[in-house]
Amino acid sequence: MTAVAAPPDHVFAVCLDVQAHTRSMADSSERVVDGRRRGELSLGDTVTFQARHFGLTWRLKARITAYDRPRGFVDEQESGPFKRWRHAHHFEPDGAGGTVMRDVIDFASPGGPVGRIVDRVLLGRYMPHLIRVRNAYLASTFD
Repeated sequence: MTAVAAPPDHVFAVCLDVQAHTRSMADSSERVVDGRRRGELSLGDTVTFQARHFGLTWRLKARITAYDRPRGFVDEQESGPFKRWRHAHHFEPDGAGGTVMRDVIDFASPGGPVGRIVDRVLLGRYMPHLIRVRNAYLASTFD
């Protein structure tokens, strides 16, 4: 969970902003290579990001599959490195004018038993870390 000093509607909008997303992932040289390149994504929109992780370049095409402004949205992989990727973003008022962001990530690597080991040993820590870095950056835009 991440506390943000802004109302849910503002946080929701920033989390769907393509340019804010790429800025939040600058350490992995993330950039848009296809789909919606600017502005705020909405239901049904797709975007393909390219980034470097573990010394390799990866592409992930995601679609916004659920959209409930300002409570939350879901992005899911249409193509990319994962067997399955679903990221649910939840936004709740904190009672003091701010927002509590909560992310639920459901993913699986391809490769059967080897993929499950990679998920448990490597990605089970790495993916939540990426989300924390992203959320810290996004929260800092409201300071």
